[in-house]
Amino acid sequence: MPEPVRPVQDVDVVIVGAGVAGLAAAQHLTRAGLTATVLESARNVGGRMSTEKVDGFRLDRAGRLLSTAYPELLRTPGLNTLALRPFSPGVLLHSDGRHHRASPPAAPRSARGALTAARALASAPRLPRPRPQSGTHRPGPLGGPLDQTRLTTALGRLAATPSARLLARPDLPATQALAARGLPPRTVDGFLRPLLAALLCDPELRTSSRCADLALHSFATGRLCLPEGGADTLPELLAASLPPGTVHTGVQVGTVSTTSVTTRDHGELTCRAVLLATGARAAAELLPGLHVPDFHQVTVVHHATDEPPLTEPALLLDADRSGPVAHTAVISEVDATRAPAGRALISSTVLGTPPAPAYLDAAVRAQLARLYGTSTARWELLAVHHDPEAVPAMPPPHDLRRPVRLLAGLYVCGDHRDTSTVQGALHSARRAAHAVLMDLGARPAAQEEPVEAEAEAA
Repeated sequence: MPEPVRPVQDVDVVIVGAGVAGLAAAQHLTRAGLTATVLESARNVGGRMSTEKVDGFRLDRAGRLLSTAYPELLRTPGLNTLALRPFSPGVLLHSDGRHHRASPPAAPRSARGALTAARALASAPRLPRPRPQSGTHRPGPLGGPLDQTRLTTALGRLAATPSARLLARPDLPATQALAARGLPPRTVDGFLRPLLAALLCDPELRTSSRCADLALHSFATGRLCLPEGGADTLPELLAASLPPGTVHTGVQVGTVSTTSVTTRDHGELTCRAVLLATGARAAAELLPGLHVPDFHQVTVVHHATDEPPLTEPALLLDADRSGPVAHTAVISEVDATRAPAGRALISSTVLGTPPAPAYLDAAVRAQLARLYGTSTARWELLAVHHDPEAVPAMPPPHDLRRPVRLLAGLYVCGDHRDTSTVQGALHSARRAAHAVLMDLGARPAAQEEPVEAEAEAA
């Protein structure tokens, strides 16, 4: 458990920030035999991966999606017991008053990828498909049979393409690259755009096309999923398996150098190296001159009801973009631990600038009534979580491997140094930890794999 920090403490490495990047870096460093202290200004670990508990519901504040294709979920020490709850294969698209299912093609898996998927799917329930909604029948968002065959072929080709080759492509805004892929506009606008918006939290798709390709690669080779019990399960597992006394919460850091960290209320800590694992803005406040990216706003709206409006663990996208909600799911069908017995939890994500607070819930309810084909008037609003800096933007040209070693003794990691995903945060932590170990003359733990030169799944 996190503990109050002692006024003076000599350790090998002080890590500022107890989000998933900082905790993962601490795992790599301590497994290699170094001593580390993690300082966190908040009362709890996890940073943006936090979960609010309300009347038996577990409500994620950020609503980020994971994928079974994220290799760092397997490579990060401390996550061996992480239970992943998968969504149904692919996604559901709501278009012209109907639900349309879009599933990626079956793709060859590496042994490690197969292990991840097997662990996630071992206890996954098989539930019936949703009842189609009423409305005039028109071609779906995937187009006709020929269009769907072309899409399946394109996703299959993408799944079989190594990451290094994806990163060798010209880096363009994702929306521009999609237009040049040879797919029908209806397929691009009705499927790829809403899917990528959900994966990248970028409704305008100004993200680097290389990052978009990596996101589609992970979609085509894995399953979208959530940590069982809430997003905070992942950082809590990392913190719990560190040596006792490693993590200290409620500590405000004032200044940093290559050999010490000064706290506002707990004195100075001396060390051999300092690793900043905060968000981009907080890191720049401690080290003026660090680049602060633009950010994507994310708002998550949680509702409760007695009967689930959809009885399968599906991610539902609004292909028509008929309201503020980009995607929604009956989260209690994905992970039953997130709602009390007899209650359903519906979580919906709004990307970009949300409607004014006075109108947000009404606008969301009206759209969800269309998406789920049921009245939402009696649904209970549990919480609204808005983060104006939820996800660092990745416009082209985007460097997926921004330097983590600023100079000998001073390092930085986080999703703003890699891809803006949990995979990126964990991978940047491993890169930073290995840079620290190299400079301090230590060796990674025997089971540690080398840091790859090529990028991996976003």
